[in-house]
Amino acid sequence: MSKFPSLRRPAAVGPAAARPVGAPALTAAPRDYTYDGTFEGLLTVLFTVYDWRAAPNSIQPEATAQTGLFAQPAHRDTDEAQATRVWDGLLRTMTNEARARLYHVFLSEDAERELLIFRYVDLALRTAADISENYTDATVRRVQRLAQQMFREKHRMEAFVRFEKTGDGLFHATIEPDYDVLPLIAPHFTKRYADQRWLIYDRRRRYGLYYDLTRTDIVQFEETGAPARATDVAATVLDEREPLFQVLWQAYFDHVNIPERRNLKLHRRHMPLRYWKYLSEKQPRAQPFQPIQNKRPPTPGPPLLGAE
Repeated sequence: MSKFPSLRRPAAVGPAAARPVGAPALTAAPRDYTYDGTFEGLLTVLFTVYDWRAAPNSIQPEATAQTGLFAQPAHRDTDEAQATRVWDGLLRTMTNEARARLYHVFLSEDAERELLIFRYVDLALRTAADISENYTDATVRRVQRLAQQMFREKHRMEAFVRFEKTGDGLFHATIEPDYDVLPLIAPHFTKRYADQRWLIYDRRRRYGLYYDLTRTDIVQFEETGAPARATDVAATVLDEREPLFQVLWQAYFDHVNIPERRNLKLHRRHMPLRYWKYLSEKQPRAQPFQPIQNKRPPTPGPPLLGAE
């Protein structure tokens, strides 16, 4: 997994006036940059920008780069040492929490994420005060908005992921989140399900998280079929009790539901429709709902002998 985790505890920093300010003037002609599409690769590009004193016209992943007819972009191979220098050096001008937002922006897959991160970093380098709450600046507002969207998606994935158990004891879930949140939800599931093997696969991005009872790794593999539902795996590999577990969960959900207090508008606000495909309780019922008979009040019986 990435050596730049996004969920670190914010570190204490000194007052804004004590923060060092300074960045080399970008006096060279602007350049177009390409990189390998990784966060470490983007940090390498940021290092190069200030090393060459050349501001970016564009920063694009090499695999999807679009350049002009006569433009020759400067491709930068990922340099771990340079990336680490940039990542660690950012704490001299921003808090750990503000730095984590840059990683969240990268994972958001926003079309302008690379230039947005550059503008945020450059602003922080040239400003003595903490910029993280300077919402009069359009760049700061955009970074904060994307970070909030990522936090909501992360929170919902942690709440709505449903696992299916396979015959070999692996708990499997397939998701298609709006943003690339797998690196953000890894600590939650690693801690919560530390006693079982599990795999969470992002179908849209074709990679997943696999926990083997000792560590969580990123895995990649090609899909070979098209399950009927986003969370389905082939029926031949499921544990034979899995359908029963789903029926039991649906029955529990139906029985604790109170129809008279149903509020679909509020329900969809807290559980948007696009997440229902992950939830067993939102799938068609294999068995029709039947009220629990033993919760009905007892019927009066015949009077006891000798009663008045």
